[in-house]
Amino acid sequence: MDDDLLPIGRFARLGRLSVKQLRHYDALGLLVPAWVDPVTGYRFYRASQARVALAIGLLRSLDVPLSLVGRVLAGEWEVLAGVRDGLEAEVARRRRTLASLERVLVEGLPSAVVSVVSEPAWRVLVAREVAGGPEGVGRATSAAVARLVGVGGGGPVRLVGVFPVDMEEVMEVAVARVVEGEGWRDGVGVRAEVLEGGRFAAARHVGPYDQISLTVSAVLAWCGERGLAVSEVREVYVSDPAVTAAEALVTDVLVRLE
Repeated sequence: MDDDLLPIGRFARLGRLSVKQLRHYDALGLLVPAWVDPVTGYRFYRASQARVALAIGLLRSLDVPLSLVGRVLAGEWEVLAGVRDGLEAEVARRRRTLASLERVLVEGLPSAVVSVVSEPAWRVLVAREVAGGPEGVGRATSAAVARLVGVGGGGPVRLVGVFPVDMEEVMEVAVARVVEGEGWRDGVGVRAEVLEGGRFAAARHVGPYDQISLTVSAVLAWCGERGLAVSEVREVYVSDPAVTAAEALVTDVLVRLE
């Protein structure tokens, strides 16, 4: 055995990693021992491998997934851009959550003036997206909106978000564009359909889109108190976000009553 080799315990201290981590990184092929005793199975490392150990520890402290660490060690720095984008998205989500919390601190638990309304059926173009849990709803909705806004046709763009009542890990969300006149057909990722009418519990939300969930919660609570069965949540986007401040955006929340 080479005198330059260090037992796993000493190398762990040198590389600022635990023995358990070293064994895991060995299994993943990220940091393989320089020599393994064929009799005892003990792992030994060279001191020169400490740089790799420290680099892995640094990358993990920066929330770089293990699945990407090996690529970074191989010099593929560009994969870090995706990690950065993910962290920025998480920071933005946390800021939205903080803004909603601040609103609850000022106004208390959400409440709303709720009424029961009858809505007619609408001819619409629908774009659907799969959302990965509640935190993915905003991204999926934005993607659907982008497809619908790009569809031809004059006149104002009237959009309606359609969401399930139950927020699951994987769920489908839809955005419908109300259309008038003839000649509307299916397109790439867009289908011509009829959005059914019916009876809805309705309330108006004023404020940023990422705080609509507060008003939705208030309407669902109103329905629950009255023992009303519900099956769908709709958001009718009244304001044009291109010319309206986030605090002044108007959205009608409709919860379908069974």
